[in-house]
Amino acid sequence: MELRNVKSPEDIRNLSVRELEDLAQQIRTAIIETVSKTGGHLAASLGTVELTLALHSVFDTPRDKIVWDVGHQTYAHKLITGRYDRFHTLRQFGGLSGFPKRSESPYDVYDTGHAAGSISYALGLAKARDLNAEDYNIVVVIGDGALTSGLAFEGLNNAGELKTPLIVVLNDNSMSISENVGGISKYLTLLRLAPAYRSAKARIEKILDHIPTGPSTISLLRRFKGSLKYFLFPEAWFEALGFRYYGPVDGHDIAGLKRVLAEAKALKEPVLIHAVTQKGKGYSFAMEQPEKFHGPGPFNAQTGEIVKEPAPPTYSQVLGQSLVKFAENNRKIVAITAAMTDGTGLKPFKAKFPERFYDVGIAESHAVTFAAGLAQGGMIPVVCIYSTFLQRAYDQIVEDVCLQNLKVIFAIDRAGIVGQDGETHHGQFDISYLRHIPGLTVMAPKDERELINMLWTALSIDGPCAIRYPRGCGVGVPVEDAFDSPEVLDVGKAEVLCRGEDINILALGSMVYPAIEACEKLAQEDISAGVVNARFVVPFDLDTVTDLLRKAPLLVVEENVQDGGFGEMVANAVGFGQDKIHKLALPKQFIPHGSQDRLRSVYGLDVPGIVAQVKKLLGR
Repeated sequence: MELRNVKSPEDIRNLSVRELEDLAQQIRTAIIETVSKTGGHLAASLGTVELTLALHSVFDTPRDKIVWDVGHQTYAHKLITGRYDRFHTLRQFGGLSGFPKRSESPYDVYDTGHAAGSISYALGLAKARDLNAEDYNIVVVIGDGALTSGLAFEGLNNAGELKTPLIVVLNDNSMSISENVGGISKYLTLLRLAPAYRSAKARIEKILDHIPTGPSTISLLRRFKGSLKYFLFPEAWFEALGFRYYGPVDGHDIAGLKRVLAEAKALKEPVLIHAVTQKGKGYSFAMEQPEKFHGPGPFNAQTGEIVKEPAPPTYSQVLGQSLVKFAENNRKIVAITAAMTDGTGLKPFKAKFPERFYDVGIAESHAVTFAAGLAQGGMIPVVCIYSTFLQRAYDQIVEDVCLQNLKVIFAIDRAGIVGQDGETHHGQFDISYLRHIPGLTVMAPKDERELINMLWTALSIDGPCAIRYPRGCGVGVPVEDAFDSPEVLDVGKAEVLCRGEDINILALGSMVYPAIEACEKLAQEDISAGVVNARFVVPFDLDTVTDLLRKAPLLVVEENVQDGGFGEMVANAVGFGQDKIHKLALPKQFIPHGSQDRLRSVYGLDVPGIVAQVKKLLGR
């Protein structure tokens, strides 16, 4: 059957295994061809093609519900649920989302982009089904990387205790964004080796049967056999949680998957199916380098080379290089990340200081409290986490770090508009959720050089600090001398770049250079506009703002939601001239997916948008 003729899963349910295998190859070709042009989550989606076909073959979707964890592995799911004709718009503004989206299709039941919430969400759906006396199946597909998150365990624990019929498919590919770490990864490796243990069990039990047993040895043998069960059958841990365990099964064997899924479907109890897959399956470049092809930009499908235009280093790379440089002379500096070593620029640090590097898995809350303990013990932890993922650790930031005034540095990557990953990944709330916490210094650099200086400044502050910086490349300022001779900034002091007679723009972080360029364009229309680089959200330079307001109106520009943001803080802090303070920020809404440039243009956070806002305020 031709993929372009598949309009819904109903079209594949009567196909033979051979026909499904042929369809799987067509799906892989379509995914590779499209993602090579649009960028996207390639390796994860290539790894779940057969699993997707098996699920939709066995279950009556959309009546039966498939809940995808994270959702970055759903490209095959999109292709066979009526979205083939629009697949070329993947992750483009106005096009298909790179994640499940309920508004996009009745086959998508959970808007997600973060890990580990699927089991809890699906359990809620299952209990609603039972309370409404309805009859349909609910299946969760969760990756092994998500099992490093406590939320996944909370869902498993509750689901097993409630005994609600629910099928959890554990997609085990030994990867999350970075290579999986920790005890869970080792445990799943043990499960993959379970067949060898089973054959050993038969031989050992035969030996035990021939051991003479008297009253004095019965208790000992009973305890030994109980321990042997857990040694030989590591899946007993899942069964102890209340799940019937199946596996490991080959996640690329459609016939085998269909048999196991059908059997699980017939059971009215919690079931966990352990499917072993290969990330990047069917595309050699992604199979050999799954981290590189986790979420690549456009690439050459024939050679596997990522298409990259000459550009300055990214903010993530600069942060990582700075940490390496500073850690060479300060043995107390340690780096912590949550399953995103490469994305946060920490690979060089990991290579040079492996004993001071910690990837805790997808466990942001643990990462922050772990850092608090390190700080209390005299170390200087730098916690590198994306803005949107740091939201998951808010309580730990407040209670475990700031309440105790511990010297923890938060390097908040991907602050502001992120791009094609959309609503679940934009870092649009961090100023709002951080600025009101007592004792926390919050900074935002205008360029990569200032990022280096802010990290150096944070190292000098006796208390918690946060530095938020955008996704992508810096502006291209030279930084080598900054690595060697970093500057300690005057904490809480803004940088006045130029003063305007008609209006002044107080710009934060990524908005400083667009504000400078906007002022140059305004000057061509005889409008005198000044620019101030705010640098610090907290503490805030009230004196400079007050001085500026006495002479001209003020426009505060930030790449954060307006409610609770920097502009709102400025307006509340100034005791006069409220009518002269204006704000340009993101609206109180979830921002859709699209390129960073396109989205900044849509929301007026670019040069033309700033120019237009100034002219509007001045009545020009």
